[in-house]
Amino acid sequence: MEEHGKKLGMLNIFGLGLGGAIGSGIFVLLGFGIGYTGRSIVLVCVGGCLFMLLAYMYNVIMSSMFVFKGGDYSQKALLFNPTMTGFSATMALVNSMAMSSYALGMVNYISAVFPGVAPFTRPVAVLIMTLFFASTLRGSRFITLLENAMTVILIGAIAIFVIFGMPQVRPDYFSNADGGFFHGGFAGFVSAIAIMGWACQGTTMAPVSMVAVTEKPKKTIPLAILWITVALAVIYGLMSIVAAGVLPYDQVAGANLGATAKAIFPNSIYVVFILGGGVFAIATSLLGGIAMFRYPLMKIAEDGWLPPVFKKTTKGGFPWVIQLAFYLLSVMPILLGFSLDSIISLVMIPSMVMNVYLNMACITLPKKYPDQWKKCALRMPIPVYNVICVLSAACAGVVAFNLFKDLKGKDIIASLVILAICVGFSLLRIHTGAVKKEFLEENKKAIIVQALADDEA
Repeated sequence: MEEHGKKLGMLNIFGLGLGGAIGSGIFVLLGFGIGYTGRSIVLVCVGGCLFMLLAYMYNVIMSSMFVFKGGDYSQKALLFNPTMTGFSATMALVNSMAMSSYALGMVNYISAVFPGVAPFTRPVAVLIMTLFFASTLRGSRFITLLENAMTVILIGAIAIFVIFGMPQVRPDYFSNADGGFFHGGFAGFVSAIAIMGWACQGTTMAPVSMVAVTEKPKKTIPLAILWITVALAVIYGLMSIVAAGVLPYDQVAGANLGATAKAIFPNSIYVVFILGGGVFAIATSLLGGIAMFRYPLMKIAEDGWLPPVFKKTTKGGFPWVIQLAFYLLSVMPILLGFSLDSIISLVMIPSMVMNVYLNMACITLPKKYPDQWKKCALRMPIPVYNVICVLSAACAGVVAFNLFKDLKGKDIIASLVILAICVGFSLLRIHTGAVKKEFLEENKKAIIVQALADDEA
């Protein structure tokens, strides 16, 4: 269905993208980043936004060449070979495990106000997951209302955190005292960038999804992504100074923002920040993820990447098999006792491996689509372009490698098993004929035909 009306401009895309980029990840992971690198977390957050922009450079490059209605999904479909298409499809299931990090993050914040909850972290996290999945059974309209409020609440919580906290940052912030700059050396700094990648990675997703309804999208989208990245770096930089600079290192390393919030806020504002900011921000992200994940999973099942049983629905059309599998995968890391940072790593590692492939695949675009390259908003000398593609792939590879090397024994095994399952399952579905290579090629052709038609419209 075509969408009519006034097209979106730069400010529209900037606002939408910044709102989508400022997520609950910063509330959940900032303490882990401080643990790795101390007060140089400010450099991690500022530099990490640029680093993760490079890791997702294929989003920027392709949106400057094509008008894809399917956003990131269409971009991947065009760049992937059959095996990687299946890898991406299986990764959608793996990504559902990240939902457990939201539940654990909520319990951590709730425990800051109600310490009695802490000994029951696992059962409470599973209960939260169960209740949130149950709330989406009938697609309640309040989900949309909560999601609309998320950005306002996030920005409000961040604003009061920075306003109250900056005057209380210790004067020795730039000293080499315990927990000072580069506390864990260069290796710790890079590890911090890798773990903070989850919080810094969202600058491209929302703008790319809006290409088809944006005015002059091949210029507007890349430029908006750049400004979103700069704004996010400033916001996260300010937050990190407060988070690392008010209390001693040993009190904030590995802790959520509640530790610093307790020190800088009067008790009444502290409770509001924890429950209204931290808990609600994470809760709305969890709710939105549960509500939205099932649609791409349904498409993946319809395309044959999952066994036919996954296409079963109730009489009312609810995909109960997919949602049940989604739920079980979401609670599995909690039941197995994975830590919050380990869960993020298990999801990020396959994603970054996929980004290495996507960024390298962009090297072929100018030769395959010379007309689009001539009109590309980012057109540059081919050698420079190739260097950027390789550098972007390297950034994604660095994140994947550093997340992997920091994993513990059982987490390393789990990560390798996940990668093997994603590749093996893709090869199996193609080999058994469940997914036809001819279908994938036809789909790729249809995507490019549609993109060219929209470009000319």
